[in-house]
Amino acid sequence: MRVIIIGAGEVGYHIAKKLSEENQEVVLIDQDPAKIRRINENLDVQSFLGSGTSPHALRSVGIEEAELLVAATDSDEANLIACLLARNLNRHMVKVARVRNREYLQEQSLFSKDLLGVDLLINTRDMMVETILGLMEVPGASEVIDFVGGKVKMVSFLISGDSPLAGKKLSDLKAYEGNLLVGAIVRGHKIVIPSGRDTIQPHDLVYFVMKKTEMGDSLAQFNMANRPMKNIIIVGAGETGMAIAKALDERRLNVKIIDQDGERCKKLAGILKRVIVIRGDGADRDLLREENAGAMDLIIAVTGDEESNVLISLLAKELGARRSITRVSKLSYMSVVSAVGLDTVINPRMAAVRAILQYIRRGRILSVAPLREEQAEAIEAEALETSDIVNTPLCRVNFPPGAILGAIVRGEEIIIPQGDTIVLPHDRIIIFALQQVLPKLEELLTVKLEYF
Repeated sequence: MRVIIIGAGEVGYHIAKKLSEENQEVVLIDQDPAKIRRINENLDVQSFLGSGTSPHALRSVGIEEAELLVAATDSDEANLIACLLARNLNRHMVKVARVRNREYLQEQSLFSKDLLGVDLLINTRDMMVETILGLMEVPGASEVIDFVGGKVKMVSFLISGDSPLAGKKLSDLKAYEGNLLVGAIVRGHKIVIPSGRDTIQPHDLVYFVMKKTEMGDSLAQFNMANRPMKNIIIVGAGETGMAIAKALDERRLNVKIIDQDGERCKKLAGILKRVIVIRGDGADRDLLREENAGAMDLIIAVTGDEESNVLISLLAKELGARRSITRVSKLSYMSVVSAVGLDTVINPRMAAVRAILQYIRRGRILSVAPLREEQAEAIEAEALETSDIVNTPLCRVNFPPGAILGAIVRGEEIIIPQGDTIVLPHDRIIIFALQQVLPKLEELLTVKLEYF
């Protein structure tokens, strides 16, 4: 697949990196010589110094033959103009645009096929707010990802030494297979797509697949159900912090938001009904202690400075806060910051990468979720009647090692599969697969399933 990416910032760079590792044909355009130099020094992709809003530049990088355009600069206007040009230069390509201005997002007709023809809009702020709200629904989870409109949940938990799961073989969990399935295990920097012979160990990060309707009962069986989050402090009243505060304002929770900017605080105080607005430095230990941070169920650190966010979360945890969610903007920092003891680290750009992946995979992909450090993916697709996966017990389906079927959705029925489960035509299926077996999975399923 030929992919043109406009903008070599964190989003553009990371998408280019991922695609180059999969041997896709990638061209990255940017006007900043320093960013182009970084691309040339670190990635095996083509680079072009120029403007993505230039028809000449787009023709020069072969837009007529490209299958996907990702406009990911920091300028909404540049991204939209690039999509408009692409629509006229290549009507058949998929176009993805990053847009931050709420005014644009409210005018959905602008992005219709008759005008800009944008296939996917990416707003990292809204994606991050949605991620945080999802994490609040499952207290204690490190990550929560929805499939099939939220009917199926993929939830990851860090296993403590005293967890009833620690030391258990997956084959010992047969009694719970009707409710959940272990789709992946992260152990250190290694990710495992498990079999029944694998054992869950302390400090493993385990990804479970479960039905939303049975999630509470499933987690309670393993002592992973926590009390609801009612006492929350948000540090940072920028766009993201403000959006989170607004979302929580009507939920009758004990919420405070802290920011150093007096004007922001004044604006928020006039908008919010129940959230308490505090002007101050969220990285000040005395202020956190004064605001009773140690008794909080959740600290959300979403200032524009990632070092401050890490410090705020560490201070709050030291004071006794139950959980922390920390915004870190640089994708390269994610694994390092996670290792210092923070509960959940989120990246505003990772959700954008996740959304774009479904257009990179060929065929009837409904959604794609890269797992920790992107060594594996959870992929939602449709099983077609010509596929070898249908009408055959799963124990007889020749899945490549390193891939596992995590869930089947059949109409309103959600099935957590076992060995004798049979996939029917038009079922929606969720598959976990290691990065290195994706080509084998593609070779196995491309023609028959139109999976990719």
